[in-house]
Amino acid sequence: MFITFEGQEGAGKSTQIKLAFDYLLSLGLDVVITRDPGGTIIAEKVRHILKDNSNAAIAKETEALLYIAARAQLVAEVIRPQLAKGGIVLCDRFTDSTIAYQGFGNSLDIDRLLAANNFAIDNLAPELTFLLTIDPAQGLARKAAYKQLDRIEAKELPYHNAVKIGYDYLAARNPGRIVAIDAAIGVQEIHHVIKGHLQNRLGL
Repeated sequence: MFITFEGQEGAGKSTQIKLAFDYLLSLGLDVVITRDPGGTIIAEKVRHILKDNSNAAIAKETEALLYIAARAQLVAEVIRPQLAKGGIVLCDRFTDSTIAYQGFGNSLDIDRLLAANNFAIDNLAPELTFLLTIDPAQGLARKAAYKQLDRIEAKELPYHNAVKIGYDYLAARNPGRIVAIDAAIGVQEIHHVIKGHLQNRLGL
């Protein structure tokens, strides 16, 4: 099964994907954890370009295509091989992020983004997505409290508000796949909700 974790800055998705990974691993399941962009040597180099604050001149179209290119490499090297042998993949972000951030945040045409993305990854899609929801200003304040904001995180609040609208749109359009969870309820409470869905979908 291919499972993704989505959410805005400071929502805690990276914490939750690690907890889910540890839980599934404790059951003896064949599971890998990865991130998008990243997860391979090539894709991590692309990630560095995208996150680097000194690259403010990146055009919106270039940004979108770099994300998609990194995803293509991740799918080819990590995700498809793991799924082909019957394993589980947990991925920190995937195509939903491109729609929310580059589509809604950067006002790029969603149909064209999807066409480029589907070409790059041959229409691969997650079967289950956990979306952690948070007020954008609150999430950014959380993030800024413990790290320097990267190029994407440091964008103005209206951009992040648009990203949230994008995620809300995706959740409404995909109720069978996307499980929206309020990120304000606490780390262990969120993990309990996620664990319940994993047990149900994986027949644990």
